[in-house]
Amino acid sequence: MAEVGSTTSASATTSSSSKSRETLLGSYDLFLTLLTTQIKNQDPLDPLDTAQFTNQLVQYSSVEQSILTNTYLEQLMASVKSGQASGYVSYLGAEVTASGDTAMLESGSASWAYKVSEDATGFVKIRNSDGAVVYEGEVDLAAGSGTYTWDGKTSTGGTAADGAYTISFSVFDGAGKAETVTTKVSGIVDKVDISSGEAFLKIGAVRVPVSSVTSVARVG
Repeated sequence: MAEVGSTTSASATTSSSSKSRETLLGSYDLFLTLLTTQIKNQDPLDPLDTAQFTNQLVQYSSVEQSILTNTYLEQLMASVKSGQASGYVSYLGAEVTASGDTAMLESGSASWAYKVSEDATGFVKIRNSDGAVVYEGEVDLAAGSGTYTWDGKTSTGGTAADGAYTISFSVFDGAGKAETVTTKVSGIVDKVDISSGEAFLKIGAVRVPVSSVTSVARVG
């Protein structure tokens, strides 16, 4: 089942502020008890210096205000994250296109959209999730945008298992100048993960940062 990652970190931070405030209030109550006891038992001929106690009261009040401010800020951040999480849910089931070089191989097919400024020839390499090269071959890319599709066949003649694979190009134009190839990937989002603080869309085993998404389309 598709799911949205938790926001545990925000809850932990809020809990920390609550504990700090509880500790402060406990110390404050103890301070007032001691102050009251000393006032009751003070020597009328040698009264206590109230200025010292007044300064301590001011310090306690200042610290309490700081903790309360932090608590309100943490609650606001948690609310913002909760709102963002609700917004990310809209990606579930949608087809997204994003800048990236890792695509899913499913049923013997993986595709990458590419863009290159000049006609170029060279080599393409495809690596598995462990970084090992499973396929390497010659490639001719026409200037502009296009699609490179891999059938899952490895360089040794085997068939790669379904999963995430990363592509890289080493190509040159007619004058021998190296050309940069940019790639994009597409797929259906089946999970949204925000557990790390940054939002990622999951397309099978592929993690796509929300910040890299260039288009979203509804399926069906």
